[in-house]
Amino acid sequence: MPKLARAVTREYRTMIMDSHRWDRYVPREGDIIICTYPKCGTTWTQRIVDLLVFEDPAPRALMQISPWLDATFFAPVEANLAQLEAQTHRRFIKTHLPFDAVPLYDGVKYIHTARDGRDSCMSFHNHMIGFKPEMVERMRASAGDDPRIKSRLAGETPADPRDFYLGWIAEAEAEVTEEYGRDLPIFEFENTYWRERKRDNVLLVHFSDLKADLEGEMRRVAGFLDISVPPHLMQDLARAATFEDMKKNGDALMAEARFAWDRGADRFLNKGTNGRWKDVLNAGDLARYDALVKKKWSMATAAWMEGGRLKAGDPRTAD
Repeated sequence: MPKLARAVTREYRTMIMDSHRWDRYVPREGDIIICTYPKCGTTWTQRIVDLLVFEDPAPRALMQISPWLDATFFAPVEANLAQLEAQTHRRFIKTHLPFDAVPLYDGVKYIHTARDGRDSCMSFHNHMIGFKPEMVERMRASAGDDPRIKSRLAGETPADPRDFYLGWIAEAEAEVTEEYGRDLPIFEFENTYWRERKRDNVLLVHFSDLKADLEGEMRRVAGFLDISVPPHLMQDLARAATFEDMKKNGDALMAEARFAWDRGADRFLNKGTNGRWKDVLNAGDLARYDALVKKKWSMATAAWMEGGRLKAGDPRTAD
């Protein structure tokens, strides 16, 4: 059984997440934890790992084989743990927790996928604006009556993506980053993973690198997971991991999305592109983001977050 290498140092409770749901997680040798800030390629990474584990391009229901353990609004933790216990394939689990809220075990592999914060924000806007009213109420109910929990759903999500960004960046500027019940801004969130990047069982992946060289990045992930895939099969698996193929098979991959979003999987798997913020934000808006980048991230972290490994170099060797 894997041994605990680093205990949790942060309690993390938000409207939809609770780090204590990991307290009863029993790791298996070879478990894979997919760790991301929201809307940074989580489902894409789950699909890539799914394809590598099963070595089969057929679509599979990702939420059934790769539960989001810290989510409070899908299922009781007991149901998630029973689901994991019953699995006989190599397990891979999703989390949106900062890394210091996740137990780190030797013998367990951790994949962190990152994305430029401005791209994440634009994608998050699409994610939020498409929620069905009944899903909003379900998430509110999962938070209970705890007045300390700050709801992103206190009002309507603005239709204008720039207005959404202005709220998002103002939260990051507020400097309230340790308060119980509040979502951690991307700047502090990413630092929790950057600090652990040189561990042998931690791999940093970037959304832009997946866009630029999907098959190459899948080979890199496969090597990290000690999975050997024949070259001819890897081509088929990479084709099944493209955004176009995932969009086409969205209902099979994300069947539950029809209950949560107005367009179901079509909304959840929206565009898969970067740079939409360039047509939305003005120079002043971007200056606010740049100021936080300079304040919160090292030069190496900032270069990685903006350009990924193919442009900024391997994060393992960065200072």
